[in-house]
Amino acid sequence: MRVSYHGHSIVKIETNGKTILIDPFITGNELTDLKVEEQKPDYIVLTHGHGDHIGDTVEIAKQSGALVIAVNELAIYLQHQGLNTHPMHIGGSREFDFGKIKFTQAFHGSGIQQEDGTFLYMGMPAGVLLMIEGQTIYHAGDTGLFSDMKLIGELHPIDVAFLPIGDNFTMGPDDAAIAAKFLQAKTVVPIHYDTFPPIKQDPQDFVKKLESKNGRVMKAGDVIEM
Repeated sequence: MRVSYHGHSIVKIETNGKTILIDPFITGNELTDLKVEEQKPDYIVLTHGHGDHIGDTVEIAKQSGALVIAVNELAIYLQHQGLNTHPMHIGGSREFDFGKIKFTQAFHGSGIQQEDGTFLYMGMPAGVLLMIEGQTIYHAGDTGLFSDMKLIGELHPIDVAFLPIGDNFTMGPDDAAIAAKFLQAKTVVPIHYDTFPPIKQDPQDFVKKLESKNGRVMKAGDVIEM
């Protein structure tokens, strides 16, 4: 299994001939190495309904036929955009042909801004656990620190955790380091930083804060072989 990072919160997983793309924010993301027209995932997983996470989901799913997996309200919205979706919600899990997905809580928001400035509510934000080939990947989505991360780590021993560190909209480095301690993942990768001025951070500084010395800073295109 290959797990790669592609800037902001984009993670790609390639396993058993299937490709899963998480939060494909490509257009407008200067930190990504991906091109929309080259993406042919079998599945797209969304953590929540903000534009920097839905990103290019509609175009990619239409060109690839990908199944979009998201919380119920967001999935229904995307159904009306002509996509094939599988609605889920926090606490729920489901087996797919690549492995198992379970949505976890996240403390954030979720909504799509309309042209008139109003927002459409897109359900609760979420993190996601992906249990594939006997290993577990945790993508926290956008979230603040919460104590139940201890339970997530205890119930689902995590091999790789992708945690936001940007501050302002999510956890900053200090809180993310506490989250890493709660989760007890084997490897911790910082995400959701540097894309916009309010979330500029030094990922190496975050890694130094980790008590377990288990951090890994990934550049766009870097791969973890699992």
